[in-house]
Amino acid sequence: MKVAQTLTSWRLHAVLLALWFAASFGVVFFVRDLQAVVAGWPVGFWFSAQGSVAVFIAIVVFFAWRMNRREDAQSPETSTGLSAYARRIHRRFGIYVAVLLVSLIGLGLAEQAGLPKAWIAGIFLSVTLVLYAGIGVYGRTANAQEYYVAGRRIPAMYNGMATAADWMSAASFISLSGGLYLQGFSGIGNQPGGLAYVLGWTGGFCLVALLVAPYLRQLNLYTLPDYFALRYGGRWPRRIASGAAILCSFTYVVAQIYGVGLITSRLTGLHFEIGILLGLGGVLVCSFLGGMRAVTWTQVAQYVVIILAFTLPVSWLSYQQMGNPFAALAYGQQLPKIAEMEREIQASPAEKQVLEIYAQRAAALEQKLQDVDAAMRLERMELRRQLRELGDTVADDSRAMALRRQIAAVPKDAAAARELWTRQLAESRNRAQPLGGMPPHTQAFAGDPNGSPAEKETFNSSRANFLALMFCLMVGTAGLPHLLTRYFTTPNVAQARESVAWSLFFIALLYLAAPALAVLVKYEVMAHLVGQPMDSLPAWIAQWSRDPSLLSVSDVNGDGILQFSELKVGADVVMLASPEIGGLPAIFSILVAAGGLAAALSTADGLLLTIGNALAHDLVFEGEGDKARSMRPVMWSKFALLVVALLAAYAAAQRPAGILYLVAASFSLAAAGLVPAMVLGIFWSGATRAGAVGGMLTGLGVTLYYMATNLPAFQGLFSAWGGTLWWGIQPVSAGVFGVPAGIAATVLISAVTRAGQRHSSSD
Repeated sequence: MKVAQTLTSWRLHAVLLALWFAASFGVVFFVRDLQAVVAGWPVGFWFSAQGSVAVFIAIVVFFAWRMNRREDAQSPETSTGLSAYARRIHRRFGIYVAVLLVSLIGLGLAEQAGLPKAWIAGIFLSVTLVLYAGIGVYGRTANAQEYYVAGRRIPAMYNGMATAADWMSAASFISLSGGLYLQGFSGIGNQPGGLAYVLGWTGGFCLVALLVAPYLRQLNLYTLPDYFALRYGGRWPRRIASGAAILCSFTYVVAQIYGVGLITSRLTGLHFEIGILLGLGGVLVCSFLGGMRAVTWTQVAQYVVIILAFTLPVSWLSYQQMGNPFAALAYGQQLPKIAEMEREIQASPAEKQVLEIYAQRAAALEQKLQDVDAAMRLERMELRRQLRELGDTVADDSRAMALRRQIAAVPKDAAAARELWTRQLAESRNRAQPLGGMPPHTQAFAGDPNGSPAEKETFNSSRANFLALMFCLMVGTAGLPHLLTRYFTTPNVAQARESVAWSLFFIALLYLAAPALAVLVKYEVMAHLVGQPMDSLPAWIAQWSRDPSLLSVSDVNGDGILQFSELKVGADVVMLASPEIGGLPAIFSILVAAGGLAAALSTADGLLLTIGNALAHDLVFEGEGDKARSMRPVMWSKFALLVVALLAAYAAAQRPAGILYLVAASFSLAAAGLVPAMVLGIFWSGATRAGAVGGMLTGLGVTLYYMATNLPAFQGLFSAWGGTLWWGIQPVSAGVFGVPAGIAATVLISAVTRAGQRHSSSD
């Protein structure tokens, strides 16, 4: 009977994994051929943006329903206790949502009555941070089970909500829609992006549900490295798993704290660094005092803020443009209009003139870079000559001041000049391309599979990089410690399966709206901004262009009319400015900023807790039973959490690479370092300790090597090893090489060590 159930389970796994593969990699590989338009939707675009996500949800829900029907997961007594507990939580949650909505309405009325925006922002920010801190104080604990896994009594729906808040980081909330706006379907050239993030960050939950979460939950673990110690024995599997967890989580948390600083500074007007410290205080109160117990309920509260902040402006824009507030269902109507406007823009003589000016700037910068020292001298001489001429005439002071600023801005040495001009050259070349370097929004991959050899190569490379990034995001999802630990908090295995389904449902509410927001904002820009006089642009342009990294407008050809390529939109501004773009009251702008802050705080909470636990529970105390039940490892975890938070804040204050890139890199590290040994250990009894150690080290080593030798920041340090791309794959997807290397090493070393053990026993 047990053998029959096992075979049935394997068949179910195989069928659902095949469906998952077809709905993701299969559809994407052939998406260029799916060009039919149905109800205004290009079929390939619809399936990649929405259809595949619906299939992923169906897979996870069906798996949980089918497996839970087979198992008597809980006794009637436990069910009764959980039901009573859930009813209490339902009442509290309902009261919280009602109070939040009433507060928003009240602040909106206060705004209409004349209360200044700064006061409204201060009140709302203070109230949300005090709420999160209050939950942290209320949930404070020194009990190990409460601190590490919230007492294992979080109902599936609320754990799914907390997981969704944990998952929808600053990258998802702030940058995803902007990335889709700039990158269209698949990214720019060979740089992958676009819908790869939507597919990767949702499709990975199929792997979590089918291959990982239920099997880890049944072992009653505290941390992910606990599994490696339990399955393989010895110290090194736990230590290496702890190191991998710390590495990928630290990379991830730096991106979140960067987002905390960005949002807090925008919401309060404080300096970026002060914003980091202010937001970090809210993170530490929750995770430091109450661990997973406090973090869980804080994330539930934060999810409501996040989803309201994201969906309300999108729904309003959708209603304005199409008369339908259900943006995720309706925005396909705008895709053909955008495609037509893109063709008109590319054919515009004024737009071509702007592109030619950018091309001339690029040529001038190329000339400067041939002899940097001479170019610096000539530039200073020319600016000083112009300043002297102004001194001999009746010149306005503004022009003289502008020239003095330009003289002061000339780089001080050749190295700084080369770095600056190289960056400006790349930007000028990019903006000299049609549509300012942005691809047509619905174009599936750069190049042309039916064009010249160069176009075919570009197409193949673009598609390969898209698939590689999607692979890394999906497999990395199945290995991220802060995500998997969330499923240790459910009462039993059945609720863990249900919790994965709830997680994906709550996440999909945002991930289906993000492509819609990108399309609606792009339509707004093309239809209502391009072609307008520079002096009649809406107020939100002037407001957000104060920071050129977020938005910049320049009359390049001097005609006083805005051309598409004269507007540079940063990825972060698409979501943050959506209320102003839609003409909503200021309370919605504050809500969006609070939502972005909640997204960054919720993920930072989970990541810092994971790192602190890995350092204390897994490295210092190594999961020893008598110590794990005492207060000592909990206190050590709190201390480690504080130190790591300060280090991450320092790293974020240096303003590292873009949020999306940092997050994607952490997925490659988790995929290569943890997933092969973990999944093989679950499903293959032949995996050995030596195989796991060798597989983890090999996967991490290959991934880190490929990233280090191909990133400009590190190429100088690793020039001896070269920096050649393998099959044209970009370093952000380094996990596509690390995962198979880790699998191969685990299998081969396990086979060799098992053979050696059998040989020794036979002797």
